[in-house]
Amino acid sequence: MTKEYQERVDALRARHEALLTRKNIPEEWGNGIYTRYQYPIVTAEHTPLEWRYDFSEQDNPYLMQRIMMNAAFNSGAIKMDGKYLLVVRVEGADRKSFFAVAESPNGIDHFRFWPEPITMPESDEPATNIYDMRLTRHEDGWIYGLFCVERHDDAHSGDLSAATAACGIARTRDLKTWERLPDLKAQCQQRNVVLHPEFVDGKYALYTRPQDGFIDAGSGGGIGWALIDDITHAEVREEQIINARHYHTIMEVKNGEGPHPIKTPQGWLHLAHGVRGCASGLRYVLYMYMTALDDPTRVIAQPGGYLLVPQGEEYIGDVMNVAFSNGWIADEDSTVYIYYASSDTRMHVAVSTVDRLVDYCLHTPEDRLTTGASVETIKRLIAKNRQ
Repeated sequence: MTKEYQERVDALRARHEALLTRKNIPEEWGNGIYTRYQYPIVTAEHTPLEWRYDFSEQDNPYLMQRIMMNAAFNSGAIKMDGKYLLVVRVEGADRKSFFAVAESPNGIDHFRFWPEPITMPESDEPATNIYDMRLTRHEDGWIYGLFCVERHDDAHSGDLSAATAACGIARTRDLKTWERLPDLKAQCQQRNVVLHPEFVDGKYALYTRPQDGFIDAGSGGGIGWALIDDITHAEVREEQIINARHYHTIMEVKNGEGPHPIKTPQGWLHLAHGVRGCASGLRYVLYMYMTALDDPTRVIAQPGGYLLVPQGEEYIGDVMNVAFSNGWIADEDSTVYIYYASSDTRMHVAVSTVDRLVDYCLHTPEDRLTTGASVETIKRLIAKNRQ
């Protein structure tokens, strides 16, 4: 390697290291529910240089990126051995997504990818694309990853946009070696499927999102619930909607469970996304609700409106105006790290606590579904503050 080439490589590595070691800065002002941070925590630029560059001067004299990365987003999350781990959806310039683990010592910055992406075993029917993994450490001792499996619908071979969505299921002990299980069987397409962390009536429990098509929820009424006899041959036989979508709300078009819920003494904390149509397309936001400890299908609280939306530069990306989360971590000290993606491009973190999120859910007014009711809710707060 010539001196000039080595200097270029060294400068590239120094720039990359500066990005990986950059300290994240909390915002000074917020809404009291959570703290946002100035910088994204994972981007396409965080991926290892060895994934993108051929460092042979003979084979790559111009030091080009031979494999370009487009985005890093929609991450599952889990804490293992004191480390905060994200199973990131990394998308290459070829539009194919794959999973890769990024590790941080504190959950806020210094995220580094493991040396190689995850090799996810194929099912009997290979997928065109896989993405958006939800991680659940289940009481049966396994860590499960549930993710979207996209295939082309061969019945519409002439339609290049025709696609089908199914729920892929895999399990692991260490996030390195994965056992692929058969895809979830259901009567309709399924996306945003999440495994509840505990058995319910001796069965595995799933949060589902039935939908008529690959994009459109259609007749699917919202977030569903299904009990599964055998996770190794999972099949939805009966399904009930536990969190419905509503007209002229943040979840008018569709909604879906984010990560698996957090168990608290007051109930299960749920993080979900809601979608509505607007002049610029679909707007994705995050919202919360709570269900009863003794019955995870019974909603006991749902604050009106959104919890978190894109702000500032977060609005800009491959798919504009999107906030999406499929991973959070409740730490031993009750700190909650909410990992969310902006505009299908990059990952961020917002930090709260279990107590704050429970308080938010239990004491924030519900959406009463009309302008008149919303005004009356505001006036009651004004009157209370005058006392």
